[in-house]
Amino acid sequence: METKLTDYGIAGKIIRLQHYTHAEVLVEDEIRKGAKTVVIVGNDKTFGYVLSRAATCKITYGFLPVGPDNNIAEVLGISVGVEACDVLARRRKLKLDVGWVNNRYFISQLHIPPSRIEIEYDESFRVSAKSGKMELVVCNLKPFSWSGKGKEYIVHPQDGKLEAFLRPIIKSKIMKRDRLEPPSIFPFEEMVVSSKTPFPVETDGKVSKEMKIKIRLAKSRIDMVVGKGRRF
Repeated sequence: METKLTDYGIAGKIIRLQHYTHAEVLVEDEIRKGAKTVVIVGNDKTFGYVLSRAATCKITYGFLPVGPDNNIAEVLGISVGVEACDVLARRRKLKLDVGWVNNRYFISQLHIPPSRIEIEYDESFRVSAKSGKMELVVCNLKPFSWSGKGKEYIVHPQDGKLEAFLRPIIKSKIMKRDRLEPPSIFPFEEMVVSSKTPFPVETDGKVSKEMKIKIRLAKSRIDMVVGKGRRF
C-alpha cells in the first residue's frame, strides 16, 4: 500500500492507534499542523473507533481497508487491500450522515440485543414487545443482515434519517425456545430507548450499560472519499 501510494504522490505522517489514543484530539492536532485529509487504515472496528470520536472534525476522511470484517468498505465501494489506493487517489467525495447517541457519535451501527426496552420515536409513537424483549439495530453505514432469510438491507447514509430495525422475541411453546420475529423497519429522526433495568448498547465496537438513551442524526456530516461502486 505504501509503495502504491508513493506512486500516486500520496504521502504523509503515519500514526498508529493505541488503546489510550483520543482520536478527536489527535485529528484536531493534525488539522492545526496543516493536514487536509486523514486516511484510516484497518477494518470496521478501526473505522468506527476513529469516527465515533472525530466525526465532527472539519477534514476529509479516506479509508484503506485491510484484513477481515470490512463490511463498511464494500458499502463505500472500496476494495480491500492495495486496490483501495486507486479509490483514494481519485478523491471522489461525498458528505455522509453521522449518528449521535448520548453525547457520542456512531458511524456504522448501534445494536441493542434482546432486552426489555420501550421505544419512542419522533415524539409520536411508542413501541414495546408483548413478550417483553426485543432487539434493536440502528444502521447508518453498516448494513443490517437478517440471517434467518439470508437478506441484507443497505441503508442510504445521505437521506437525512436513520433506520431502526426492530425484532421482538416470540415465545414458542412447540419449539420450546424463543425466536426473533422478522424485522420491522422504522426510518426516524430522533428515538428514545428506555428501560427499568440496564440494557447493553454496542456502538462501533464500544459496549456500555444504559437505562435510557437518545438517538438522532448529528447536526454535522463527514466528508468521505468513496468509490464508484458504492452501494448507495
